[in-house]
Amino acid sequence: MAFQSLCVLGLGYIGLPTASTFANNGLRVHGVDVNERIVATLRSGESHIQEPGLRTLVQAAFRSGNLTVDRQPTEADAFIIAVPTPLLPNQRADLSYVVAAAESIVPYLRPGNLVILESTCPPRTTVDRVAPILAQSGHTPGSDLHLAYSPERVLPGNILRELIENARVIGGIDRASAEAGRDLYGLFVRGEILLTDATTAEMVKLMENTYRDVNIALANEFAGLAEAFGVDVWQAIEMANRHPRVRILRPGPGVGGHCIGIDPWFLVEAAPDKTPLIKQARLVNDGRPEAVLDLMRRNLGGDLNGRKLAALGLAYKADVDDLRESPAIAIVQELVRAGAEVTTYEPLAPAGQVVGARPAKEIDQALQGAEALVLLVDHKPFLALEPERVAALMSGRRVFDLRGALDQAAWRRAGFDLTVLGVGQHDD
Repeated sequence: MAFQSLCVLGLGYIGLPTASTFANNGLRVHGVDVNERIVATLRSGESHIQEPGLRTLVQAAFRSGNLTVDRQPTEADAFIIAVPTPLLPNQRADLSYVVAAAESIVPYLRPGNLVILESTCPPRTTVDRVAPILAQSGHTPGSDLHLAYSPERVLPGNILRELIENARVIGGIDRASAEAGRDLYGLFVRGEILLTDATTAEMVKLMENTYRDVNIALANEFAGLAEAFGVDVWQAIEMANRHPRVRILRPGPGVGGHCIGIDPWFLVEAAPDKTPLIKQARLVNDGRPEAVLDLMRRNLGGDLNGRKLAALGLAYKADVDDLRESPAIAIVQELVRAGAEVTTYEPLAPAGQVVGARPAKEIDQALQGAEALVLLVDHKPFLALEPERVAALMSGRRVFDLRGALDQAAWRRAGFDLTVLGVGQHDD
């Protein structure tokens, strides 16, 4: 199937790189976002997302004349829906953005069009929710229209390479829809393209992130056990992973981002009686911020009220600017609620703030006068800090390393009392 034009709905972490990549590969692409600020930013030649190489890619797409952006869809040969699916307070998927995007393209659909849903969704969303909406156009999915589900499977910080090189799963509501999706993504995807049905493709995405979530929960429970038994969990994991069939993941202060911490709940929502392990893993990982507070209380005399803390990092993982569902933010919120005086510093997202905490523009400002440093995210600049220089700025000599990332010997030589998540104290 040949394509000349494409409409991409949602210009976030996935939609914008996807739209720009297609445009740079010869398609006329119309990008849509309901956020007026995002549209204005893109039209000014800038990108609202900090991702290596993305600004250059977006600018090249505009210069080619193949990329336009607006708040309304337009007619096209194919449509990609890449809008958010956040989690509601009751741990169910908020599909309102998907529904709104599908409804918005109904007036523009023509026979033979292809519609692809990329947003992460509970199983059967494509068949049970999206298909009936598209049918309101008077064209029937699977007959007059092609409809498929193809999940994004990329890592922030490496999106542009993985978008092209990773294997792509395309699930159609019929074989012709899957093949149409293959023809579209085949314009730039170099990885293997795997065809299946729509619900299987939805399951694949959820299974991938649930697998990681369950294994991170196991690592986090190991960390708690190590603290109780006087063991260094990082050393124990390194040794256990020497076994040829063992690969334990790294523990931490929680799970963040718009995938791993959310997607497993979609399976629990769809089949609560069949997902006890998945649900328990979510509860373990969601409980990590409170576990961190308990660790800090034990090492700060039991009371956090009035303690002056420097919290380094707000992103959900190292070396990205993505603050979505970040456990670092959850921990800062808990510290503020406990009465601590918290100054935050996030070099990759300077505008990031937590209510009740004081944001710092420079790291020295965050450290100045602090009695304890809390390493929430292992950004490279934080790992390069010189303990002696940090000691000259702080009033106290306490460090909480929640990522197991600092050189323990170097910081202790500089006079710091270092508490590392997952490292227990020996009685002997």
